[in-house]
Amino acid sequence: MKKVFVSGCYDMLHSGHVAFFEEAAQYGELFVGIGSDKTIFDLKARKTINSDAERLYMVKSLKVVKDAWINRGSGLLDFLTELETLKPDIFFVNADGHTLAKEMLCKKYDIEYVVSKRVPHDNLPPRSTTSLRKECNIPYRIDLAGGWLDQPYVSKHACGSVLTLCIEPDYEFNDRSGMSTSSRKKAIELWQSDVPEGDKEKLARMLFCFENPPGTTYISGSQDSLGITMPGLNNYYYDGDFWPSKIQSELDSELLDWIEQRLWMIPLYPRHKNYDVLADTQIEPTNAGRLSCAADDCWKALLKRDASAVGKAMVESYEAQIAMFPHMITPDITAQIESYKDRVLGWKISGAGGGGYMIFFCEEPLENAIQIRIRR
Repeated sequence: MKKVFVSGCYDMLHSGHVAFFEEAAQYGELFVGIGSDKTIFDLKARKTINSDAERLYMVKSLKVVKDAWINRGSGLLDFLTELETLKPDIFFVNADGHTLAKEMLCKKYDIEYVVSKRVPHDNLPPRSTTSLRKECNIPYRIDLAGGWLDQPYVSKHACGSVLTLCIEPDYEFNDRSGMSTSSRKKAIELWQSDVPEGDKEKLARMLFCFENPPGTTYISGSQDSLGITMPGLNNYYYDGDFWPSKIQSELDSELLDWIEQRLWMIPLYPRHKNYDVLADTQIEPTNAGRLSCAADDCWKALLKRDASAVGKAMVESYEAQIAMFPHMITPDITAQIESYKDRVLGWKISGAGGGGYMIFFCEEPLENAIQIRIRR
């Protein structure tokens, strides 16, 4: 029989894990690599519910599993040593566990790379570890264009907009992924399970002040708190202050559906140690002006539902950002863009330097990518 390899956390073992293992085992004998407690903490900035010893015991007890172990490495490729030893025929992953690094690794070792469609077992609901933890409905945030203009040291050179989408927490998105995870943690401290009813801009001000008390050295941009609390698609206009002077919101369901159908996300490799996005910056009027114009073009294209123009404006915004902050990108990110650029209309990154996601805009479904739901 062929040897099939899977690797993951498998905390709080549930029916979704079992269905995933059963699907993988259809291809051959199943071998499971389990992330250590330290690896999971480093990647997700939280402790596991069950220790790696407990997780190993439960996974090895499943009848579809031939053998399992704790991976000895670290990071997203913590299984590398075990992979080289096992020499599997197939590497099987979930769609939200797919990365270019894993796919390239399989090409290097001539291993078939298979991505699951995450179908639950008959008559059972879809399950994820996130859904089994204490339920938290506080959203994440994606900025589509204009990011960095919420910082006065950028918008003082050129006024402009930041465009954000409020994202439902259907996935446990990576920590420090550029999706406002730090502000979201503060929101959880304030409100526990969801954004309260009431004036969303006032709630955003409350969250912004809570995250940036007097004496804070680095002020988190207000697009983070606004992006979490204000549903739909939003345009925040900045003219040299920490708070926008004008806000435009779009909650039209047809427009939000149109965006959801064209937005695709691929996880990025974690950022390297000693990373500093603020090194070697080139923040001056020309680059800030390019960013402002790109955000304005993107907003107009979204309202017209012009997919090609949206994609073009996203790329213009991305290029203006990296002109000002060259350390936003790494060779890993450049390789990811090169591998997809002929199939998509536009792209940006969330999570400067890695650790976040490539966000692509395209008319056709993007294989092995995940999609989001915009909060209404």
